[in-house]
Amino acid sequence: MIMKLSLSLKQLVIYLSLLTIGGGAGLFGSRYFIPQNTWFKELRNVTASSSSETPVSNPVQSQVGATIGDNMNFIASAVQKTGPAVVRINATRKVANPISDALKNPLLRRFFGEEEQPFPRERIERGTGSGFLLSENGQILTNAHVVADTDTVLVTLKDGRTFDGTVVGVDSITDVAVVKISASDLPTVRIGNSQNLIPGQWAIAIGNPLGLDNTVTIGIISATDRTSAQVGVPEKRVGFIQTDAAINPGNSGGPLLNAQGDVIGVNTAIRADAQGLGFAIPIETAARIANELFTKGRVQHPFLGIEMSDLSPAKKQQINQDKNLKIKENVGVAITGVLEKSPAQRAGLLPEDMIQKVNGKPVKTSAQVQKLVESSSVGKILEIEVNRNGEFKTFQVQLGTYPQK
Repeated sequence: MIMKLSLSLKQLVIYLSLLTIGGGAGLFGSRYFIPQNTWFKELRNVTASSSSETPVSNPVQSQVGATIGDNMNFIASAVQKTGPAVVRINATRKVANPISDALKNPLLRRFFGEEEQPFPRERIERGTGSGFLLSENGQILTNAHVVADTDTVLVTLKDGRTFDGTVVGVDSITDVAVVKISASDLPTVRIGNSQNLIPGQWAIAIGNPLGLDNTVTIGIISATDRTSAQVGVPEKRVGFIQTDAAINPGNSGGPLLNAQGDVIGVNTAIRADAQGLGFAIPIETAARIANELFTKGRVQHPFLGIEMSDLSPAKKQQINQDKNLKIKENVGVAITGVLEKSPAQRAGLLPEDMIQKVNGKPVKTSAQVQKLVESSSVGKILEIEVNRNGEFKTFQVQLGTYPQK
């Protein structure tokens, strides 16, 4: 007798997904700890070898692997590997009390005695964020906005232990900060590689959103190389990873993981108008900044001194109207402004120049230009080729130091 089966499309997709998760074996290795002071060396080795890697034809299926036991899957395995190294950071800072400041107004002082101070002059702000351990001796990476200008920092591990933290360095330009606690033999994360990410790959976020410790959310990589302007933080200098893994207040500073539990980013930015979108700093950027902060206490960012935009016909028309320019190209990277006394101005770059190459590498987006500038260093010469009214010109620009506010 032949049985007639009737499956809805949704049921079929779930059934095939379960078959995929059940396939494969042995994807995850044993728990991995990075020896003290070697996490940045490992990152450099991973980055150096990444260009030789060949992307798999089916990245999602290759990442999922087998279920392990009755209650383990690739998500649980990744969380068990990395979760113990994720910390909660409670910070406090003193700020001026706006009510007290308002009472300095002579009109309001009429209602209070001159000697009377009904409200405290300062108030305490408290905030909670996340971070993760880079070394066994207590080096922690987090977001700058979590610990900047704080008076006290309290670090809580997943096992419940608490430590007073010292803010070693803060870099507001990339929103990266580092904290140190006095401890040893601590669990650590494994640094991954974000350079070969493909939209659609798994993304796992761990943190303390809304004060809910060790919360795990999962989604996918939605996009890569989102510019700071696109994310809504134009003052930053980061090409963000976009994910739909739920990221809420308190997740800031926590790790974004791949399916193997390796850290590929630092969760940071949330657009107020976003629905189900979060952003993370690529781990290569965050780890490089963290290394400089631990070794030097500060970071010097290379500075070119131009405003630029990715063109489209509509964008070109808007820029020409707003800035009174005469850009003719419809696509490419246009210089829309050159700051006075900047390295770019001293080298001879002008508005309306179309950037063609940086250090001999063709560029098609402003994000590519920014990445090449950021990967250089202060004082280095950057060779920039532009198209100026149909004539190709090359300029030697000596990078300066990004001006601090």
